[in-house]
Amino acid sequence: MAADLPPVQEPTDEALIRAMAAGQEEALRELHRRHARLLYSLGHRMLRQRDDVESCVQDAFMNAWRHAARFDPSRASVKTWLVSIAHHRFLQELRDRPDVALELEEWDAPVQAPDPTDRILATRAVQVLDKAQRELVELAYYRGYSHSELAALTGLPIGTVKSRLRAALERMRGHLAGRAGPDTLEGGERA
Repeated sequence: MAADLPPVQEPTDEALIRAMAAGQEEALRELHRRHARLLYSLGHRMLRQRDDVESCVQDAFMNAWRHAARFDPSRASVKTWLVSIAHHRFLQELRDRPDVALELEEWDAPVQAPDPTDRILATRAVQVLDKAQRELVELAYYRGYSHSELAALTGLPIGTVKSRLRAALERMRGHLAGRAGPDTLEGGERA
């Protein structure tokens, strides 16, 4: 009887990384299905050019494929690892761009994110930060400044920059995980 069969559980992200390290392409496809939308959203925010975003996201997944055996679950979740790989690729793309001024209409052109939900969640998470934290996060993750560049820009010691960024990211992570925050209503419902 079909009712006696246990439910089929999807493999964890960590199991998919191990499968990728063993050369199983289906594992790569599944990780792409689970996490590509987030990487595209981040890429659109940073690069604003669809072709560049698509190329960088593809490169990020190929880098994850090539280096799956190096993944260490004690250092980060798979999602965080993939975001880090993609973020580095987006920054490289920004560095490789020629310094050419954009026409005014290019600056004003609206950019459509693949899924507005991710953009809305990210925007809300950034909004829970105080002004100083928000500025550091925006400069580091959306403008591509390194820790040392942020220290020079803000006049803060590099250790302070790192600890403030860590605290800001933890606060955002807590907000996204649904912990009580400024937009939580009584009973845990979201505003």
